[in-house]
Amino acid sequence: MTKHFCLCFLAALLLSGCGHKNARLLTDRGGNTVSVSGRIDRVISTAPSSTEIIVDLGMADKLAAIDKYSLDVGGVEQDLPLIDFFFPDAEVIIGIAPDIIISNGHNNIGSGADAFKLIREAGIPVVYIPLSPDIEGICGDIEFVADVLNVPERGRKLIQSLKDQVEDIAAVGRTIENKKTVYFEVSPAPDLVTVGRNTYLHEMITIIGAVNIFADQIGVIFPNAEAILNRNPDVIITNIPGGENSVEEIKNREGFEHITAIKNNSIYAVDTNSSSRPSARILPALKQMAKAVYPDKYE
Repeated sequence: MTKHFCLCFLAALLLSGCGHKNARLLTDRGGNTVSVSGRIDRVISTAPSSTEIIVDLGMADKLAAIDKYSLDVGGVEQDLPLIDFFFPDAEVIIGIAPDIIISNGHNNIGSGADAFKLIREAGIPVVYIPLSPDIEGICGDIEFVADVLNVPERGRKLIQSLKDQVEDIAAVGRTIENKKTVYFEVSPAPDLVTVGRNTYLHEMITIIGAVNIFADQIGVIFPNAEAILNRNPDVIITNIPGGENSVEEIKNREGFEHITAIKNNSIYAVDTNSSSRPSARILPALKQMAKAVYPDKYE
C-alpha cells in the first residue's frame, strides 16, 4: 500500500465512531466550506493568535497540539506536542487524532503550497484564518473560533469586552486635536518593516488619536531610512524584541538624530506578543501605545 493510502486508512479508523452524522458545514475565515464534527474535543492550533483566542474562550483543555510560538501563551499546558506547521508531518498529526486543525496565514489551505493537503484528504478538517486587517476582523476571528468550539456565547462576551475597552481608548483619541505623527517599526535596520493602512496596527495608531506616517500606503511596507527621515515622525514605536536595547539602536542610527522623535527622546517599546498577535490580547499594547504617545491624555 502507498503511504498516502495508509494515512487515509489510519485516519478513517481514528475518526470512526466520532459522531460524523452530526457534522456541521462551516465557512471558514478564508471562505472555504469545511465539514466538522458536531463535537470538538481535540484541537490543533497552528499560530499563537488562535491559541490565545482558544484560551481566552476558556477552552485550553481542548488543545491537543500547538505551534512552538504558542508555548508562551498564558494558560497553555507546557507538555503539549509541538508541530512544525511550515513542514507538518501528516503521520504525526493523524496520530494525535485531532477533531479539527485551526490553520493561519502561513498555511493558506487551497493554495498551491497547501501544507495540509494530505491531512485534509485523510478526513481531518482544517479551517483557515487569514491575517485580519483590523479589529473588526479580529472580532470575526473570535466569533468563528467560538462557533467552531460550540461556545458562541463565550465568544460574544469576549468580543464585547474587547470592543468596550477599545472604545474607552478611542473616545479619548477622538478628543485629541493636535495629533502626533507615529512611525511604528516592526523590523529593525537593515531590513526595515512597518505598516500602512489595512492593518490592525495602523488602526491602533488611529484609535489613540495619532497619525501613521505611512498612512498613504497599504499593508506591510519596507521603507528606507530616507523615507522615515523625510516623514519626520513625532514619535517612534517599536515592538521588536529587546525593549530598551531596540530603543537605543534606533536612537543611534546614522542620520536619525535629525528626526523629531529622536530629538525629543520620544521612542518607545511596546509588548512584542501583544502587538503582533491578532487576538483580544492586543489591548495591553494598545494601552501602552496610548500612554507613550499621549501620557497627559491617558491615565
